[in-house]
Amino acid sequence: MQWILENLPQILELTVDHLLLTVPAVLAAFLLALPLGRLAVRLPRLREALVGGIGLLYAIPSLPLFIVLPLILGTSIREPVNAVMALTLFGLALMVRSAADAFGSVEEDVRLAAVAVGHSAAGRFLTVELPLAGPALLAGLRVVSVSTISLVSVSAVLGITSLGSLFTDGFERGIVASIVAGIVMTAVLALVLDLLLVALGRVLMPWRRPAPRRAGSREAARAAERGAA
Repeated sequence: MQWILENLPQILELTVDHLLLTVPAVLAAFLLALPLGRLAVRLPRLREALVGGIGLLYAIPSLPLFIVLPLILGTSIREPVNAVMALTLFGLALMVRSAADAFGSVEEDVRLAAVAVGHSAAGRFLTVELPLAGPALLAGLRVVSVSTISLVSVSAVLGITSLGSLFTDGFERGIVASIVAGIVMTAVLALVLDLLLVALGRVLMPWRRPAPRRAGSREAARAAERGAA
């Protein structure tokens, strides 16, 4: 505990670095998955090939990908953009299937009704399909965020600063407290980001909130139970 208190500023700085790698990758994966998931629904014959092919990206070992991407992009291996690109690909591999399932859950009758009332393709997507697919999209986004936060730590092996730096430094110097701090802060960060996504979902999708039960309804239910007894 003493080591953690003495190095708290460094831990907080690494937490910020971790977030700066996580948030852009999660957002990019989410935004890229929306059109791909919708395309998979509109072209059912290509659905499995599209979703399955992109899903295979997750099978690529993370460390080799972090090393290969700089060669493709022509960047330095320690530049954060390499980690963000790799994390985006991993997030996309998870999010595309979630997006396809989410848009696939929107019934065709609802789409036809939106067309009948005069919605354009963009208007139908933004005001009908996206809100109805929102809960499933949020569930997929939560999985991607937790997975991304975990994978960010791998980039520390290449010298990209994040909470993973606490692991590598702790192993090299034999400081158990550093390793423990890295594990705990990574878990806390994943939990906080997940809670923020849940709160954001409640704000953007208020129709998902359970309707409050009225006092009169409770009294009526109790009276019915007494009558049945």
